[in-house]
Amino acid sequence: MPPKSPSQERPTGMVAFLTDTFGFSTALASVVAALMAFVGLVVVVWVVRSAPPRTLTLSGGRPGSSFQWFAESYKKALALHGVELRIEPSGGSEENLRRLESKESGVDIGFVQGGLAENENVSQLVSLGSVAYEPLWIFYSGPAPMSRLSQLEGKRIALGIPGSGTHELALKLLKANGITGEPTKLINLDAEQSAKGLLDGSLDAVFLMGDSASIQTLRSLLVAPNVQLYSFSQADAYVRRFNFLNRMVLPEGSIDLGKDLPARDVALVGPTVELVARSDLNSALSDLVLEVAQQVHGRAGLLQKRGEFPAPLEHEFRISEDALRFYKSGKGYIYRAVGSFWLASLVNRLLVVLVPLLILLIPAVRFFPNAYRWTIQIRFYQCYRRLLHVERDITDKLTPEDQKALLTRIDEIELAVSRLKVPAYLADQFYGLKGHITFVRGRLRGAAA
Repeated sequence: MPPKSPSQERPTGMVAFLTDTFGFSTALASVVAALMAFVGLVVVVWVVRSAPPRTLTLSGGRPGSSFQWFAESYKKALALHGVELRIEPSGGSEENLRRLESKESGVDIGFVQGGLAENENVSQLVSLGSVAYEPLWIFYSGPAPMSRLSQLEGKRIALGIPGSGTHELALKLLKANGITGEPTKLINLDAEQSAKGLLDGSLDAVFLMGDSASIQTLRSLLVAPNVQLYSFSQADAYVRRFNFLNRMVLPEGSIDLGKDLPARDVALVGPTVELVARSDLNSALSDLVLEVAQQVHGRAGLLQKRGEFPAPLEHEFRISEDALRFYKSGKGYIYRAVGSFWLASLVNRLLVVLVPLLILLIPAVRFFPNAYRWTIQIRFYQCYRRLLHVERDITDKLTPEDQKALLTRIDEIELAVSRLKVPAYLADQFYGLKGHITFVRGRLRGAAA
């Protein structure tokens, strides 16, 4: 096989660049090029894998409930940003909490009313903030107004179904009033069956909340004859005793001005609804969900002021760091400046990985070439030192043996210089040294002649 020509043996690409610029050997240049390619591959893989998922799963509520209405509003708003929201209907807050606690459920976010996780380990969950008040609606039949919940003793009461926040809160409030069972009949019924039972007389009172009761069901009871809405005359006491509760006032005539419904101000109590997520929720999606939450929950309502929600009110769940940052400063500059969520996310991820790399590379780019230049110059100085010794030994009285010995030393210096791997930016010093070797050799020959 014929030997390869110099052009065939010459390295190409990054290896050639490193060899020509820094004077690396082909082996060292290959190692450096491979390391750079590996770092580049790691960066690409990280940027791709850290991209926000294009789908989210939310645990909502029963059809027609406020939770389900919230979920549908989120779905429409997120779709405008290219994010698909999958909604899993549920029985209410308690079922939502169980799904969030289970990794196998696949649920990323969900609505959970305050007070449900008081004695539970929720370290893997975070709150994105409170998004609404969730009042407890207690309807009872009869013409006489009721001032205390203890007056329900011995009555037939529908508490909602197990798995709903209504059921859990109703049991707590009744227990606080000494009602735990017989002679009171505590019945587990869903919102529609409860409303039907109250209207047909088979029930005396019902507990309802928006996580499991539809807006239509609540409205039908508000306008029904011989059905009254309980006003918490001891609302302040309940709020003091149960710190997750809030006092709210439903103003007179706020349901229907013409019919004056309700006919008086009604004091209500209830927790806030928290938007709860798993702690590993992507930070970019966290910002997007909170932006949507501001659109959905930021408007004024019967029980809330404009801009009151969402709010970082911490109860059983710690507020996520991403949410705290969002409430403090809003969306990041890149997301505000770039119209597309996905393009802004890509730019943001590139900056996250490139800025630290540049912080490391800029000092390295300045240090390593200078260090390499210093090592090469040290070798130049060593050769110059030997050359100076040779020149100092040149006199007019050299014997042929002395001349031969000095020429041998000059040849050794020249051979050592020729073996140096010199980067292109030190070529002037390299050829300057070779010129000085030629000069000393000429001076030696002149002295011998």
